[in-house]
Amino acid sequence: MAVLPIYKLPDPVLRQEAREITEINGKLQRLVDDMAETMYAAPGVGLAAPQIGLSQRVIVLDVDHENIGKRLLKLVNPVITESEGEVLWEEGCLSVRDYQAEVLRAERVLVKAWTTDQKEVEIEGTGLLAVALQHEIDHLNGTLFLDRL
Repeated sequence: MAVLPIYKLPDPVLRQEAREITEINGKLQRLVDDMAETMYAAPGVGLAAPQIGLSQRVIVLDVDHENIGKRLLKLVNPVITESEGEVLWEEGCLSVRDYQAEVLRAERVLVKAWTTDQKEVEIEGTGLLAVALQHEIDHLNGTLFLDRL
């Protein structure tokens, strides 16, 4: 595994819509493992492939600060299929250093995605997990949290 460089604003890759993954293989697994190592080293709770310069619809998340790695999510082609409620949450971003702001997000989301072992999953998120899912999926669409202020 490797810690990869994190691209910062205004790099144009952060504003591009990422391409859908069409093949889940060993190369993708290695990429996701590197992304997780990069996220933990930063440190952060989530990382999207565009943040490491790749236009691919892949994210990693781990919002469990007490059990690092035990609840790591590695999601391929994630899509928010349901959202409800509202919550104001202070966010930061590994690609926008030294700036945080309160962002209005859905309080609950349901996300459909694929795992790196080719299983389709549904993840229901509330609280920090819901916010992190929305934040990272925004990256896949070329949107930064600054755009939501």
